[in-house]
Amino acid sequence: MAIGRVTQNMMVRQSLTSIETNASRLAASQEQLSTGRRLNRPSDSPADAAAAMRTRAELAAQQQHARNAEDGMGWLNQIDGALSGMIVQVRRARDLGLQGANDGAMGQQAREALATEVEQVRAALLASANTQYIGRPVFGGITAGPSAYDSSGAWVGTAHPVNRTIGPGVEIQVNVNGPDVFGPAGGSLFDDLDALAADLRAGDTTAVRAGIDALAGRLDTLTTTQADIGVRARRVEQSLVDAGDNELTLTSRLSDLEDADLMRAAIDVKMGELAYQSALATSARVLSTSLLDYLR
Repeated sequence: MAIGRVTQNMMVRQSLTSIETNASRLAASQEQLSTGRRLNRPSDSPADAAAAMRTRAELAAQQQHARNAEDGMGWLNQIDGALSGMIVQVRRARDLGLQGANDGAMGQQAREALATEVEQVRAALLASANTQYIGRPVFGGITAGPSAYDSSGAWVGTAHPVNRTIGPGVEIQVNVNGPDVFGPAGGSLFDDLDALAADLRAGDTTAVRAGIDALAGRLDTLTTTQADIGVRARRVEQSLVDAGDNELTLTSRLSDLEDADLMRAAIDVKMGELAYQSALATSARVLSTSLLDYLR
């Protein structure tokens, strides 16, 4: 059997290879310890790098859903607040109508006072109907203008839902189109209040009672709409909670993939230093051998 001969060049190459290998391992451990990251480049672990990229994409999508939900909550809170105030105002207008309908001996001056207050209520309701969120009227659909209603009480919005994506494949409408809650042109809440003020001035109690009934229907619509807004708000709030939980889970997963175990990295650096020093020492002894050593 032939036995391979180990030459000096082979020993030198093997020593250098050992030194380079240990130096590379030490450098990798030092990099992990200094950066705190296990993955500093895709070549460190292609499979984990691909998983980290997917996790980052999921995390970015989750964060976007959370931002959408927060924006949606802003819309819904503005609408809820506006509706709460409007319900109080409509009740006040109805009370004024009841006063005018139940007192047949009321004089013209008193009726005028009631009609004037109804008009003030109408103006307050019109202002609430133009409630904005970040410069957009919440009852105006997708209108580019700053108002949902003009000074005459005519709707100037553009009927269309304003939706927000709060989860994968989950959209929710965060606005209310004005006519859906205040009624169409010619038969809106503002028209009812105009008619009630005119009937109070005229002392037409029959018409006033009809106006009171109309306002009762408006109250029902406002209350139902507010309840619907509350349901939507709860869905959005829950999506925010879910988004927070999912973000924590994805962040933890990303940390497992990318972050280094600092304690282990410190140990690896220490062991790498010992291995590197040992390789240097061994190589020094091998490389210091000369022809004279073989002739002794």
